[in-house]
Amino acid sequence: MSEKPSFLQSEKILEVSTQSPNAEAMVEPLELGKRVREIRLSQNLTLEEASKLTGLARSTLSKIENEQISPTFTAVNKLVKGLGIDIPQLFSQPKQKAPGSGGRRDITRKGEGRPHPTPTYEHELLATQLSSKKMVPFRTTVRTHSWDEYQDWIRHDGEEFLFVISGSIMFYTEFYEPIELHTGDSAYYDCEMGHALVSTSEEDAEVLWVTA
Repeated sequence: MSEKPSFLQSEKILEVSTQSPNAEAMVEPLELGKRVREIRLSQNLTLEEASKLTGLARSTLSKIENEQISPTFTAVNKLVKGLGIDIPQLFSQPKQKAPGSGGRRDITRKGEGRPHPTPTYEHELLATQLSSKKMVPFRTTVRTHSWDEYQDWIRHDGEEFLFVISGSIMFYTEFYEPIELHTGDSAYYDCEMGHALVSTSEEDAEVLWVTA
């Protein structure tokens, strides 16, 4: 009998749930943590934001993404509902490019990115038709004009490039003194370090972010 494709593992998990609704079945698909992280970053979510959406503790999400623990069936359900995906999508493996293949492209017209508002920022996600991107680009309007509007540092995995499109911002980072950036200025930093932006111009500043 030929081996079933990996995405059909979800059917086996659902069968466990049907037979024993209260069972905490352990799920150990190949590179599940990598898939969770990939999906979270594709939606431009920090660990804190994903934690609020899924109801899983930030530390639990971090351990899942780093393959330190295997999520229970209950945790998988929370991930699926919170991230707005289906189980096959979570368990399917990213497509591997054949040697020499390539040529992917995604055009985002002005104002046609996917909106993703937060209490302090209004993000516009760009190049949303491409999956498994190595970079996540997004344009952001910085709504907040006061550091007091933040409850905590923003931090997430990866590295980030910041470019000020218009206006000016105060760029706060956990280990450096705040610095004001103006139109045309840019910064590159480790985004596991706490960071936050505040508009210092009269109008809301606009920035381009690229997360890798």
